[in-house]
Amino acid sequence: MKTKRSIRQKIILYILSVFVVFFVASVAYIVVTSRKTILDETIEKTRFIAKNSATDIEKFFESNLGIARTLSQAFSVYQTLPVDQWQKLFLEMYLPVIKANEHIYIIWDSWEHSGYIPNYTKEYGRTMLFVLRDGDKFEKNKEERSQNGDSDRYGGFKKGNRVDIWEPYLDVVQDGKREAKLMTTIASPVQINGKFMGMVGIDLELTALQELVAGVETVEGGYAFLVSPEGVIAGHPNSELISKNIDEVFQAEIKEHKLHDRIRKGDEFNFSRIDDKGKSHYMFFSPITVNGVINSWSLGISVPYSQIMRSANHTLNISLIVGVLALTVVILLLIFISNSLTKPIVSVTSTLKRMAHGEISSKMKFTVNSGDEIEEMAEALNRSIEGLNSKTEFALDIGKGKLDSEIDLLSEQDILGKSLIDMRDSLKVAKDEEVKRKEEDRKRTWANEGLAKFADILRRNNDKVQILSDEIVSNLVKYLKANQAGLFLLEEEDRDDVHFMLISAYAWDRKKFMNKRIEFNEGLVGACAMEKETIQLTEIPDDYVEITSGLGKATPSYIVLVPLKHEEDVLGVIEIASFRAFEQFEVEFTERVAQSIASTILSVRINAKTRALLEQSQQQAEEMLAQEEEMRQNMEELQATQEEMSRKAQDQKLKENELSKEFEEKIEILKQEIKELKKKK
Repeated sequence: MKTKRSIRQKIILYILSVFVVFFVASVAYIVVTSRKTILDETIEKTRFIAKNSATDIEKFFESNLGIARTLSQAFSVYQTLPVDQWQKLFLEMYLPVIKANEHIYIIWDSWEHSGYIPNYTKEYGRTMLFVLRDGDKFEKNKEERSQNGDSDRYGGFKKGNRVDIWEPYLDVVQDGKREAKLMTTIASPVQINGKFMGMVGIDLELTALQELVAGVETVEGGYAFLVSPEGVIAGHPNSELISKNIDEVFQAEIKEHKLHDRIRKGDEFNFSRIDDKGKSHYMFFSPITVNGVINSWSLGISVPYSQIMRSANHTLNISLIVGVLALTVVILLLIFISNSLTKPIVSVTSTLKRMAHGEISSKMKFTVNSGDEIEEMAEALNRSIEGLNSKTEFALDIGKGKLDSEIDLLSEQDILGKSLIDMRDSLKVAKDEEVKRKEEDRKRTWANEGLAKFADILRRNNDKVQILSDEIVSNLVKYLKANQAGLFLLEEEDRDDVHFMLISAYAWDRKKFMNKRIEFNEGLVGACAMEKETIQLTEIPDDYVEITSGLGKATPSYIVLVPLKHEEDVLGVIEIASFRAFEQFEVEFTERVAQSIASTILSVRINAKTRALLEQSQQQAEEMLAQEEEMRQNMEELQATQEEMSRKAQDQKLKENELSKEFEEKIEILKQEIKELKKKK
């Protein structure tokens, strides 16, 4: 005889039977695989911790190497300064650095004698400057080193001529008062045209590295340690092992796993080992690779297998407890579901009656999880309630002016929903057009006020180029809310030396006095002038200011260069730097202002030339008047001389006439006498 059971009994019997079978199978699977799973997870977690911690130590090394590299690059100008001056200056520069970095024990440098002592021909011999931390005090000193040859460590670094992190060593800066310290040095060479001229070193006590290693959070029972490229332990929870080589600690594993080679190469590797007490450990090594340093350090993590298995057993017990609780919850849930199966039809009928009377509310929704037609009917009813309710809320939001409200259509045939969306879109378009109009009005007002402001500046300062340029640059930076600006004017009076001169600059809310010359075809300023077009840059190279900008050492994120054009002639370039990109209307405003600036500067220059020519003509007129007066006096003297000479000539002529008459009379007398003599004969 077939046994009759209620739906409630069938649900409990069938579903509970399946769940029990699944539960038993799951427990069996957990027992078999949990240990392996937990082991794999712990190993992966250890690997993750090792890589992250190694990255932190890399950052620590790179940060200090960055300090050393920056100082060595900056100090490459030492040959341009007097010896006493740069030695004193460099010591003063070390002091704030060591004060700001408590982990630094010594900052020092070394300078080859051949690099600054004239006629020094030896390949060794150097001067060492250093600042040493002594508690809360700092000692500055200078020593002469390598007088008879370079030490192996320094000589090797000198030969390599590249950045390096030295192997741990006992410091040599001793004066009998301080205890020798075990440390490492982060070093960067000072190069002149690629040739080694000296170095900058940062000495770190191994206690600083020990603090980094101690901060590595491994799983319970595990520990981390730090190894140098040559295998020296630089950090370890057991202080007795610090400064020892891994040859002494991992005697059995050195050859088997080639630890030295793999650490130096920067390999990531792992292996299992048994310590002196017979306990198994999982070892993981993660490389510490620093940019520019050839050999790698390594961060090792040791995790005992006993701790890993204890975690696995703990996880297994937790899984069993959770499974039992889940079984209990399922039984209670099944009882609840079976009791609720008869309620959905009553709920659906009640809801339909309320909707027939025009009532719409999200509270009318109800949930049915029967998995049959009743559930589908309940879901359809809920969607209808939800759709009508959302349309009601949507209409209310539109009435309140919330045009960003959204509504989900029930289907492609949801005519009411589409009509409401069309109404919202029409209102949104009208509102967007209003907002756009206001924004355009705001931009137009801003530009007009700016043009009026600069027109007034140009009007008030139209007699001197320098004052005009200072006013333009400072006010343009403030009005555009930029950070820096410079005004370059074209100097072309000497046709053989056409160039741009930075006549005014303004940076960080203060005037910046510079003397900057840029050739006509040099850098972005020259390109802007030649192309006669605005240039905008949003990706600025780190070395931009050293190549073309000339606005100081700050690296902006946006630069715009605008030519100062009058008709087709370029009078100069204005360069503006900012940490935000300008909008198009701001660029257009700057171009319009640049045109006004060009016209005013041209007018100022023309006026200046006119004044100069007027002064020159006045001076020439005065000189001509003086010369005319002098010529008049000379003419009067010349005329007097001519009159005197004429008078003397007339007197001379009279005398000559008298003499001539007298001579003729004597000739006549003589002739008469001759005649008389002839007659007498």
